[in-house]
Order: sequence, then structure tokens, then C-alpha cells
Amino acid sequence: MNDQAQELRNLIKHQGKSAEKPTRILAVTSGKGGVGKSNFTLNFALALQKKGFKVLVFDADIGLANIDVLMGITPKYNLYHLLKKEKTIWDIIHNGYNDLQFIAGGSGFNDLIRLSEEQLDYFQEQIGQLNGHADFIIFDTGAGLSKETLKFIVAAQETIVVTTPEPTSITDAYAIIKMVSSMDYDIRFRLVVNRVTDWREGKQTAEKISMVAKQFLNLDIPTIGYVLDDAAVSKAVKKQVPFTVAFPSSGASKSMYLLTDHFIANQKPADMSSGAVKGFLNRMIKLLK
Repeated sequence: MNDQAQELRNLIKHQGKSAEKPTRILAVTSGKGGVGKSNFTLNFALALQKKGFKVLVFDADIGLANIDVLMGITPKYNLYHLLKKEKTIWDIIHNGYNDLQFIAGGSGFNDLIRLSEEQLDYFQEQIGQLNGHADFIIFDTGAGLSKETLKFIVAAQETIVVTTPEPTSITDAYAIIKMVSSMDYDIRFRLVVNRVTDWREGKQTAEKISMVAKQFLNLDIPTIGYVLDDAAVSKAVKKQVPFTVAFPSSGASKSMYLLTDHFIANQKPADMSSGAVKGFLNRMIKLLK
């Protein structure tokens, strides 16, 4: 009886939601771990929300899902409970700092490739309800090119590759771009350089990757921006509070806001699609079957 009452409350809460609201689906990835990808995703989402956009973060980092850890939150439910048909999509959405909505991945993504037809239909129906729910749905994928990460990169409308000025990070970022482009997928890549000493270092790093991608892959990869290397970031991680919340006046936070402004300014009306979730699901399901 309690479950039925909760389902009714969910229905009432969301039945007035317009499916025509434009939505943009982004994937965030990196060529290697340790570049601050999840921290970027979380604070980028909060910066977008600060600009008035509604954002939903989907933690799709298999085995290393840590968006909840960065906020010091222990979600009661995650994707696993949805795939097992124990909960609805609305049950597994949690609120973090500044009411940022997020879905914890847990072990659920490992089960995506083993779903029965019935489970796949349920997954598609539930995720489909997110159409028009937010302005941006951001998938924080795993580092490197696993089969699961590839699915999200291909299905999303745009993929943000996070790198640092370290030579190994630059090499790995280019490698993941090269590997995906070699599979003949039409992917729209964008670049973010994290932990830069100054803007010059960020620009030089981005130009290295962009130049090689243009020369050897014939790809134009615009740079969204750079995030300064800042002791405030590690302090915020230890506090389990996003750095844009814990230290809003820090160099890292200010550079995140500049980066976000640049990202928003370069979004075209055509980028925001009312059928974004449906298109994402169609591409995802094709890869899962």
C-alpha cells in the first residue's frame, strides 16, 4: 500500500512536466584516471545550475562511481535498483548540494549488457521519463575506453574530454579521441584542461591536442576552457564539499565559472533538443542489443 501511495505521489509530481522542454545530453570522459574528471563534472553541473539551468548528473563511472562521495552523501538507491525493477527512475534521483540532482551508478552499469528484453524495455521506459526533466543531463563516464564508456560517448550529443598538462594525460586524451573516431561514430568532442598553472599553459595544452587531431584525424575539437590548479580543490575533496560551494572565491571556482560562461555562450538553439533523451536511448539500445 505504501509503495502504491509513493507511486501516486511521483505521478502527481511529474505529470505536469512538459516533454517539450529542450534538453542537452553530455558525456564527460578522460583518457586516464586521476585527472579530476568527476570533480570537474560535479562542479561544472553546479556552475550550470548557478546560471539558472536545471541539471541532472548521472554517475556512469563503473566500479569507481564517486559523485556521491565527493558530496559526502550515501544514496539509498542507485541504478541497480532500477534495473532490478525494484524502484522507479524518480526513486533513484537524489539531491546533493544546492539541490543538484544526481543518480548514483553503483554496480548497475555492469548489468546493462546482461539485461533481458523485459528489463531493457523497463530501463528504456523509465529513462525516457527524463525527457524534458532537465536542461542538461550529464553522464560522468569511466576513464579510458571501456565498452560501457563507449556506449555513453556514442549515445550522448556531446562529449567533454578532460585532460591535464601532464604529457601522459595529453597522450591518453588524444588516444581516446582517436580510438572513438576510428570507429566511424559521429562524435562531437569538446576539450577541458584541468589543473593548469595559468591560462597560457592551458592554451598550449589544448592546442597540442587540437592540432594533432586536426592534422591526423581531420577533427575540429574546440576548447571549452581551463581550470586552475588550486589547493582549495583538495581541501574541498577532504571536506566532501564541492569546491565551488566550499570555496566560491577560489581560483579554481572562478575559472570554472568562466569556463561555464564560455560553454553557455557557444550553445546554439539547435543544440537543445526536445527529443534528446529519446535519441540518446535509441543509440544506447542499439549498442546494448
